[in-house]
This record gives sequence, C-alpha cells and structure tokens, in this order.
Amino acid sequence: MPERLRLVDLVNARLERFLDERATQLTTIAGDLSVFTDASRDLLSGGKRFRALFCYWGWHAVAGTVRSDDLVAELDQHPDLSSVIDAAAALELFHAAALVHDDIMDNSDTRRGMPAAHRRFENDHVRREWVGNAATYGSSAALLLGDLLLGWSDELLDTGLARLTDTPSARAARGEFQTMRTEVTVGQYLDILEEVAWRDAPEADLLSRAHRVVTFKSAKYSIEAPLALGALMAGGSLEQVSALRAFGLPLGVAFQLRDDLLGVFGDPAVTGKPAGDDLREGKRTVIVALARAALPAGAVRLIDELLGDPNLTDDQIATLQATIRESGAVETTERIIERSVAEALAALSDAPLSRSARAELIGLSDLVTRRAH
Repeated sequence: MPERLRLVDLVNARLERFLDERATQLTTIAGDLSVFTDASRDLLSGGKRFRALFCYWGWHAVAGTVRSDDLVAELDQHPDLSSVIDAAAALELFHAAALVHDDIMDNSDTRRGMPAAHRRFENDHVRREWVGNAATYGSSAALLLGDLLLGWSDELLDTGLARLTDTPSARAARGEFQTMRTEVTVGQYLDILEEVAWRDAPEADLLSRAHRVVTFKSAKYSIEAPLALGALMAGGSLEQVSALRAFGLPLGVAFQLRDDLLGVFGDPAVTGKPAGDDLREGKRTVIVALARAALPAGAVRLIDELLGDPNLTDDQIATLQATIRESGAVETTERIIERSVAEALAALSDAPLSRSARAELIGLSDLVTRRAH
C-alpha cells in the first residue's frame, strides 16, 4: 500500500506541473482561458488513478525481471521511471477527457460529487447572466475542454516517450496508445448506438452486444491497455505482453460490470452520482440484458417502457431496481465478475513477470472489483 500511495503522489505531482505549464500557456492567449485549467484541476483532483497504477505495474512487471532481488526500490533510480510516470499521467488526462465527453453524451448532471463539466460551464453562464442559451454554451465549452484534455494527453505521452532510452519500445508504446484511443471512441459510439437501436437487434444478440460495449468502451482502456503500454515501454516480449493482456482484459470486464452494478444500485453519497443514474440514461448494460432474458414479458415491457426516461421518479427507480433484482441478474453478474477475476489471476500464474508486480496486480484485482464507488 505505501508503494501504491507513493506512485499516486508521483502521478499527481506530474499532473500538477503539467497543468501549471498549460495554465501559463493559456493565459498568454487570454485570461478568460483559465476556466479550462481550473476545470481540469477539479476533475483530476478526484479518481483512484487505477489506469496510472496499471501502467506502472505493467512496466515494472517487465523491468523488474532483470533485477536480482526483484525489489521495487531498485527501480526508483531507473532511467526510464520519469517516462513511465509521464505515460501514467497521460492516461489520467485521457480518462478525464473521456469522462467530460461521456457526461455530455449522457446528459449527466454530476461527476465525482461535483457538477459535470458541461453543467459547470452552464452554471457560469447563468450566474453571470450572459446572453444566449446557457445549456448550449455549457455543452460547447465542455466539448472543447474534453478536446483539450485529449490533446494534452498526447503531448504528455510524447514528452515521456521522447525520453525513453529504447526507441523501438517508444514506438510500440505509441502504437498501443493510438489503438486504445480508437477503441474507446468506437466503444463509446457502440454504447450510444445500443441505447437507441437495440430494438433492431435480435433478442438473442442483446447480451453479446452489451458485452461488446463493456469490452471496447471500458475494459480494454481501463486495465488492458495501460498494462500493455507500460510493458511495451519496458521492452516487454510477446509472451510478457500477452500474459498481461490475458490478465487485463477479463479484469477490465469485471471492473466495468462492478461499475454497472453501482450505476443501478450505488449509494449516491458514495458514488457521487444520483441513484439509478444508468437507468435514467437508458444504458443497455449486461445487467439489463440478463434481466430481460430472465423476466416474463410483462416485466420486460416495464423495463423497456421506463429505461431511458430522464424524468424517472424515485419510486420508478425503485421499481426498476426491484424488477432487476427479482430477475436474478445481480447474482448472475456477480458470478460473471468472480469468473472474470479468476480467469485474470490464472493468466498471472507462471507468467514471466516480476514477483512484486504479480503480487501488486493480485491486490489491485481485488481493489478494482470490490469497490463501492
């Protein structure tokens, strides 16, 4: 745990320095642009830094294998450590960009207990009594914030890769980041497509389509890609990178399924999001697909009628929650999470990775799948 906290501190410090640099750059253009770095700081002040941690331990899993006693402390002076911290921080900027864009598309009001970025800008418009439509201004400004964060993630990654001692490793890592960016973008599209076009798909395909969204919108970029990025920066072999992918993908699925459960049943005081937020947004998740497959026709019609109504009352949310629980979908989802974690852990056994990294990855697998927010 102390090592984990130390790494988080290093990433946080790097993000602070980077935003300080960008704040200086923006204020030379116009003082009005401080809103972007202020919003970025607030958004990045939260979060558990899972992607950054998986990136570091993916790197350590390879770099640590050349150390005789396999101690993390020996890597503190590694010439590539600062490059890895840059890459880990870049992943957090990328994640922040994805959250901003996701909240716009989902019309979410809150993020991490604070107003979502578009609501933040909308509230500024209302408070200052500016002309025009406040909601339009809020969405437009937040879209640009997300684009800035996306571009900044590229800049910070490139800064780190330019200092990497092995050029082929840097090239491979850049390719991984580019693939991740494409997969997340199309995964986000598949998510919003499923919300509106699910009736066009055969009933038997809805579960597999929901699982496809889990894989490409979240699972790969949350865990698999950060692990592979770190491992490639360390010059990982095909066997090493493949083992980390075999661990990361099922764990990423379990991670997102836990998130989906929290999106339906989570405590707002803990999650920072309204109760049943995914129900109001009409998310066609694995849980919903499992519930529909197990329920009688009348209950399925109830789900289809209410799901996606942004004006659902608390009573209607409670009805949907009870219907989903009665279907057995929660228990089935929990079993899928358990199986996915077991599959992930099996991929680590006998893998040619550092012992301390394997131990830390086992600990992180428990942390990311048993969380309450």
